[in-house]
Amino acid sequence: MAAPESARFGGVVPFSSCDWPGRLAATVFLAGCPWRCGYCHNPHLLSRRSGERDWPALHRLLTQRRGLLDGVVFSGGEPLAEPALPALIDAVRELGFKVGLHTGGGYPDRLAPLLDRLDWVGFDVKTMWSSYADITGIAGSGERARLSLARLVDAGIELEARSTLHPHWHNEPTLATMAEQLREAGVRRWVWQRARTAPGTLKPLAPLPPDWPPPRLAERLGRGFEALTIRTQ
Repeated sequence: MAAPESARFGGVVPFSSCDWPGRLAATVFLAGCPWRCGYCHNPHLLSRRSGERDWPALHRLLTQRRGLLDGVVFSGGEPLAEPALPALIDAVRELGFKVGLHTGGGYPDRLAPLLDRLDWVGFDVKTMWSSYADITGIAGSGERARLSLARLVDAGIELEARSTLHPHWHNEPTLATMAEQLREAGVRRWVWQRARTAPGTLKPLAPLPPDWPPPRLAERLGRGFEALTIRTQ
């Protein structure tokens, strides 16, 4: 297992109330991601080499925030791309924090041994499983994401599925298929996020219509979930 000192960090948000719903957390961004999603708004974190090794500083920061935070969320990039993630999780838990994870599910075999050390996961669902490569640019990415999600649900970890949507990729039939697949997978909470169209995304997109995605569609497709909400970024 790689040591925490080898981890490459892309930034830290010392206090966040939105990265783990209902919890006050520090969010740690790890550099590196195997996918190249067009709407990515953190393209500077795609290469692991872009991150910096500064675990001692992060450890000091978290030590000072014991008793002030509920937990620590590892985000990215794709945090499972970081070989030192298991050691980072162990170190954070030793400080007394709960652990959250933002992941797209690209590494199901790396996720499996961490399941008993995670308290919450925000799972990024790109599209229907068969069309993943249209967004990620990587063949087979949909099957890896599907397997990762199945493992999370089977483990009973508190989970929020999240989808960043743009009509370039997500029409109503696509969203209907996604809803069916997520219900079948056992997902109970699904959040829709409007894709950012500002400069800085990996692939600039046309501006979104102000009423898209339509609330009526969310209401219809939300049947069978505990909650389906539209969240503005």
